[in-house]
Amino acid sequence: VNGLQARTFGIWTLLSSVIRCLCAIDIRNRTLYYITLFTFFLALVHFLSEVFIYHTAALTIGVMAPLMVASFSILGMLIGLQYLEVEALLQNKKKN
Repeated sequence: VNGLQARTFGIWTLLSSVIRCLCAIDIRNRTLYYITLFTFFLALVHFLSEVFIYHTAALTIGVMAPLMVASFSILGMLIGLQYLEVEALLQNKKKN
């Protein structure tokens, strides 16, 4: 890893965390919710590809932790998405 790669990965991580914080603040914003969910999918695919496709990382705790966070976050956000759908339907019924 050279300095450029480290800084690029750092900026990508910072951008993902800003998106996730904004989603936490405005969780009912569907577009932001989907973008946040996509960041977790990207992280999961990235770490899985480094381990199983490129073989540049081993399954150590340093790689397992982001894999677990991304997996559980995706699962939680998919469950939460169902609640957002129901809430949107209820709000539409109240308007009509």
